[in-house]
Amino acid sequence: SITYDCESIKNSVSKLRKESSLVFQHPFASLDPKWTVQESVAEPLEIWKKQLHIDSTSIHSKVKLALKTVGLDPLIFAKKYPHELSGGQAQCVAIARALISNPRILVADEPMSAIDVAERMRILDVFTKVRCENKNMTCIFVSHDLGMIQYLATRVIVLNEGKVVESGRVNEVLNNPKHAYTKSLIKAATLY
Repeated sequence: SITYDCESIKNSVSKLRKESSLVFQHPFASLDPKWTVQESVAEPLEIWKKQLHIDSTSIHSKVKLALKTVGLDPLIFAKKYPHELSGGQAQCVAIARALISNPRILVADEPMSAIDVAERMRILDVFTKVRCENKNMTCIFVSHDLGMIQYLATRVIVLNEGKVVESGRVNEVLNNPKHAYTKSLIKAATLY
């Protein structure tokens, strides 16, 4: 029989929450329409304020830096509300919010699916910059967009019905797929 130490599980979950951040598929659904960009980006730090021993001035400075990191001028965007943003700008706000707590793990779930074509390069550039500036952070991109995966990832895991069917370096898997499901994904996608 397996026994679980509830306190140990609680501590592990708490640690995982502090060390990881998420970027959701639909940025507008992940942003509170009643909050300014400043409030939305600051939220993770506000939650952990006591444990992190940081004050409001520090949080405000970190919001500015996070917005600059994703290419949004804090003087222009901090006071805006989600309805005043384009899809790409809203996703940049969501990325800034995910980055503000300096996570060890960043998970982005289909981060390009709700973004129009004109904004896609901006988001790709933001993720490229984030990866370059945060060498110790693991980025996990969950996506059906093989072009995005080819552009951003170094390794890929192909899942079919929740099971790993193939994994390896991106170029190896995409250029020489072994599994029939991987081959069908590549055939269905337009890779450049």
